[in-house]
Order: sequence, then structure tokens, then C-alpha cells
Amino acid sequence: MFRYWRHLLLLSAESQCVMMLRTLKLAAGGTSALDEAWHILNEKTAATAEIPQHMLGAKSPLELTVDYRRMVRSNLRRLLVQSSS
Repeated sequence: MFRYWRHLLLLSAESQCVMMLRTLKLAAGGTSALDEAWHILNEKTAATAEIPQHMLGAKSPLELTVDYRRMVRSNLRRLLVQSSS
């Protein structure tokens, strides 16, 4: 149970970081903001279609949380690399 709560807390913190970085990128404007807006739109559309499959395929809430954390971390890494360059 502790592992589940730990992953849930980290998912929440990492999600907040992704939202902050995306907001900053969108506020900056330009072509990178437009690219990010399209990336968000495509990602959310795909995620909406995949939700039923993830829910049915997950063996436990922990597995579902870890899967979503993996997706959020990949966005976080991508945004951090882009913001540092």
C-alpha cells in the first residue's frame, strides 16, 4: 500500500511540473508554443482513446499508476531538455 501512495504522490508532483512547463512554453509564444499545443492535443486525444484499454488491462491500481507515471515522466524529460536548450 505504501508503494501505491508513493507512486500516486510522485505522479501528482510530476504532473504539476509538466503543467507548469507547458504553461510557460505556451505563454512564450512562437512556433515552439504552437508545436507544444499540437503535441498536447494529439497526446490527449490518444490518451482518451486508450483509457478503457488501460483500465481493463491493469492488474492493480499500482500498475495503472506506474504506467501513467511513465508517460508523465517522458513528457517531463522532453520539456526539461527543450527548456534547457
